[in-house]
Amino acid sequence: MKLSSSQKRKKLRQLIAINETLIAPGIYDGYGARLVQDAGFLAAYMTGNGVSACLLGTPDIGQIDLTIISDHARRVASCVDIPLICDADNGYGGILNIKRTVEEFEASGVAAIHIEDQIFPKRCAQFPGARTVLNFDQALANIQCAIAARSDKDFMIIARTDSASAFGLDEAIHRAKAFTEAGADAVFIELKANPDCLKYIKRIKEEVPNYCLYNVDVGGPISLLKASELKNAGVDIAIHPTLARGVFGFAMENALKHLQNQKTLENYQDHMFTGNQYNRVLGIENIEAWEKKFTP
Repeated sequence: MKLSSSQKRKKLRQLIAINETLIAPGIYDGYGARLVQDAGFLAAYMTGNGVSACLLGTPDIGQIDLTIISDHARRVASCVDIPLICDADNGYGGILNIKRTVEEFEASGVAAIHIEDQIFPKRCAQFPGARTVLNFDQALANIQCAIAARSDKDFMIIARTDSASAFGLDEAIHRAKAFTEAGADAVFIELKANPDCLKYIKRIKEEVPNYCLYNVDVGGPISLLKASELKNAGVDIAIHPTLARGVFGFAMENALKHLQNQKTLENYQDHMFTGNQYNRVLGIENIEAWEKKFTP
């Protein structure tokens, strides 16, 4: 029996409370989400960057709006029984936009979203340079609005700040503590590929009384840690946003080069799913069993 949205949200809260880091591989569509679930992972992370590439073929430059991503998230969340954590950028506008953002994502069935304190339109944190962020009062008001807007108290609001690169770690911790006091269920301080990130994460964990989510694909020391080492480092949720988009790009480019050069995929079969493997991931057996059950 499929899990309800409420059950998946409760499950996510249970998973982050145990003495083990929750690993959430990055995906951007339902196929990737099913692969993550089949591999035995307990949660998935839907990256806005990947969705921008998947649906629009553009970099993460703020072109994915609320309607596009929440509608996409609904389809992805509904095809798996593991919690889906979703990138909600900066809430796509002002206070009223943030209210609607929370309502739409909650209705879509995702288990959690993170909202950042960048100005609108935002830019991907992994682009060079510091991001422009809202002033402290507005950033806090946005998180307070997001928390007040949810109906299901198990729907997680993760408060993200991109202020560290521009204003330093002290300001980022100040914001994370304020977000926590406002009721945020977890915090996400974007550290990029800082060589001191492990030292920073330890300090954040000591000073901020909340669960901490980090992007462990940014490079630097954090990307070298194994899953078993992340919890001791202060990471409660580890997201891998680059996984699906990076693997797909690499594999697809190689396959296309092979096809271009050889004019056939005949000798490339060892690098591809068979039809049976592909359909297994998509749940063909359950679909056929359901159909047979109601076929005279």
